[in-house]
Amino acid sequence: MENTQAQRSVLRGVMDRWKGAVDAHRPEEVAACFTEDAIFQGLRPYSVGRAGVAQYYASQPLGLVAEYEVLETRALAEDVLLGYLSVDFSFTDRPTIPVTLGVVLRRLAGEWYIGHYQVARRD
Repeated sequence: MENTQAQRSVLRGVMDRWKGAVDAHRPEEVAACFTEDAIFQGLRPYSVGRAGVAQYYASQPLGLVAEYEVLETRALAEDVLLGYLSVDFSFTDRPTIPVTLGVVLRRLAGEWYIGHYQVARRD
């Protein structure tokens, strides 16, 4: 990937799959967007691997919706891409939680997955 548009396209492809699974409250599908050894840091203690991702999203309330905007991308290597995003997690019964999200994507067997995911609240 040599240009930002291609990087953004890859990032959006992965994040659209993630968003669709989050919005549909399908924790196993969310976890399938991640590598087997992904480091995952949501808003509580981190986990490693898909099981921790699935458990985290299974604990989220029905009606959770994620809206994201790509802020930056950087190719770190041929099969590694850094993404920095703004994400708003909205709920049916509580205020929206605005966060910034950093992800590292890895291409494995021709498919892109999230290998690292870390959010921080933004004010």
